Amino acid sequence: MDMMLGPEPETNTADFDEKPIKMEDPIDEKPPDPKDEAAEQKKKEILRACKTRDFAALRTLAASPGGFLTDTIRQQAWPLLLGIPPPSDTKPEEEEEEKEDWKSLPPHKDESQVQLDVNRAFVYYPNDQNDTQLSHSKTLLSTLIIRTLRHHPYLSYFQGYHDICQVLLLTLPPALQPAALAHLSLLRIRDFMLPNLHPAIAQLRLLPDILRSSDPELWQHLSSTEPFFALSGTLTMYAHDITSLGEITRLFDVLLARDPVFSLYLFAAIVRSRRGELLDIPEDEPEMLHSVLSKLPQPLDLEGLISQAVELEREYPPEGLRGWGRGISRWSVLKTGRGEGIYRQGLEEGREAFEKQVRELEWRERVARVGEVVRRNRGVVRGIGFAVLVAVVGVVVRRFVHHQSGYGGHGERGGMLEYVMGLVGRGWVR
Repeated sequence: MDMMLGPEPETNTADFDEKPIKMEDPIDEKPPDPKDEAAEQKKKEILRACKTRDFAALRTLAASPGGFLTDTIRQQAWPLLLGIPPPSDTKPEEEEEEKEDWKSLPPHKDESQVQLDVNRAFVYYPNDQNDTQLSHSKTLLSTLIIRTLRHHPYLSYFQGYHDICQVLLLTLPPALQPAALAHLSLLRIRDFMLPNLHPAIAQLRLLPDILRSSDPELWQHLSSTEPFFALSGTLTMYAHDITSLGEITRLFDVLLARDPVFSLYLFAAIVRSRRGELLDIPEDEPEMLHSVLSKLPQPLDLEGLISQAVELEREYPPEGLRGWGRGISRWSVLKTGRGEGIYRQGLEEGREAFEKQVRELEWRERVARVGEVVRRNRGVVRGIGFAVLVAVVGVVVRRFVHHQSGYGGHGERGGMLEYVMGLVGRGWVR
């Protein structure tokens, strides 16, 4: 039977609390996910460390699983780790760089190579762009690189630099990108932007030292294989070899939070992770070993490798490696970037170290030429007398070192003289 419904009674809203009542339904309610709670707690810790500039905490958090977790957090942490000062503390040379129009500056000598590399950029990520968007991204990347090189024309571009820049471009907001790249170039990867690759090769020579200390059997097995297999990874902060944006930004967390030498410990961990595979390859087949080592393992256990690299650096710090003393320049980023001081260095300090590295490279080239002359003229050298030659070279070296303002201490000068005498001695006995 149909029923006639009358009008709804008026409701007196004053009888209700303004806040809606939440109806609890224990059947539908899901328990909190411990992973989500842990992630939220970690986010708070990272942001607290950024606010208080607690670099020790950031180093620890960056190495823990997940790193800085999100790009939003990275946009706060990365500039801090790169030493970018807040606007109120910006140094005069950095203020000048911000004001100067880069387009009015003279072209950099490597701009043609930059364009060739940019044309090959964004191969793996992002993979959701159409042709117009991809073209725009390449324009932004080219602008970021060329702007940095024109402001710092003494830097030498290297292939793979665009891979590093691509990560910054896709992670940081536009306002932070130029300063981030400048600080990264001068204070983190300066050794790779010098006139030649000798400092980069000197870094690679530390890799066998790490293996020698941590795994003598594996080191011996690889002793006939030059460590050039690690050049692509260490040169580009692994941005050329890792094809996932999520993985490379997570790796950048720890590479920026720790000293530049950490990149070598990471590659040592990668080598050790393939121990069984490598020992199965005969040691008298260096080409095969090189081929295997020059490619990153797939899948890449990034968290496990980071953890192992942290442990390797703790157990075998670089100061205890055989090639650290004489093989690495005191102006290398591996040494100027040790400890928390790296987070407070400015562009001017990076440029000063760059100039001193250049002078050191020039000096070593002169010494190498002297050694070559000695080798070609052994008969004349014997006629002069070795003692006289040593005295003459010693005077020349000391005079050169004396004129290099701030260059080297007493111990390093002794090392240089020893280096010269070694070259001359080899030329004498051949």
